[in-house]
Amino acid sequence: MLSPAAQRAVPFVYVPNSKDGSVSVIDPLTYRVLRTFPTGALPQHVVPSYDLATLWVANNLGNTLTPIDPVNGREGASVPVADPYNLYFTPDGRWAIVVAERLRRLDFRDAHTMALVESVPVECKGVDHMEFTADGRYALATCEFSGEVLKLDVAARRVVGYLLLDPDGLGARAMPQDIRASPDGRVFYVADMMANGVHLVDPDAFRRVGFIATGKGTHGIYPSRDGRRMYISNRGWNTTAGGRHGPGSITVLDPATERIVATWPVPGGGSPDMGNVSADGRELWLSGRYDDEVYVFDAATGRLTHRIPVGREPHGLCVWPQPGRYSLGHTGNMR
Repeated sequence: MLSPAAQRAVPFVYVPNSKDGSVSVIDPLTYRVLRTFPTGALPQHVVPSYDLATLWVANNLGNTLTPIDPVNGREGASVPVADPYNLYFTPDGRWAIVVAERLRRLDFRDAHTMALVESVPVECKGVDHMEFTADGRYALATCEFSGEVLKLDVAARRVVGYLLLDPDGLGARAMPQDIRASPDGRVFYVADMMANGVHLVDPDAFRRVGFIATGKGTHGIYPSRDGRRMYISNRGWNTTAGGRHGPGSITVLDPATERIVATWPVPGGGSPDMGNVSADGRELWLSGRYDDEVYVFDAATGRLTHRIPVGREPHGLCVWPQPGRYSLGHTGNMR
């Protein structure tokens, strides 16, 4: 169910157009773009705050966060923040963690003012996505350009280990992307754009325990509303600069059995990337990274119901509001 804060939000889908430096606002009832407003340079993700009172646009090269008021969908004055590729919040709500990919650090900031508290340097390359353990003690973050996952002690604010995902295969050429916990928290799924599937990582032992092939260019991971399915987006390309109409698809995984139960190719090709399910769980919304569009899938049948043109290189879109008590960040990782 929606929290009181989320109930006050007007239902919109916010799409950051990375190459245009803008956000498009879509009405999920009419599937039409209502307006597009400018942000800072290279907006990557639209991120719900921990208290659900603000949506933050992470302007990576603009070195700012642009706040959106979800009650009216209007943007406010941008806040200076260095290199915000992605944004997360600690499970206790005290800190924001800005993933500063280019600067190779994780910046702990005040969750409300975004004032810098401490920078944690990382040794890996391309740190970008993060997930927290069930008890909130640790976070695991992917490192796209060195084929690793790091483990962060959240309270101590220090990295306690690095895991090379595929030492006997791709090695440092692996390209881990999104990372999400299974519904019971016992395993983390790590999307790998080069390996074309998801690694299974034990967050406690901090070791790889399996791999499931999905599709070309595996990128995003989104649980269904009831937690019985994981929707995995396969972008259709093994590079960070793809083309149009690639062999993009969605893989539907049963986390209880760790078996694939369905594959949904994008009709005519596409590049499904980041997004989320709708609040009622009936739709899966994803950006089409290299096709300048947004996809809407029927979450039960896999039918592509809408393709909505937006700006250039849409990335981490946010479907808002979402059920949950609080947000851990990204495009709506809720608990």
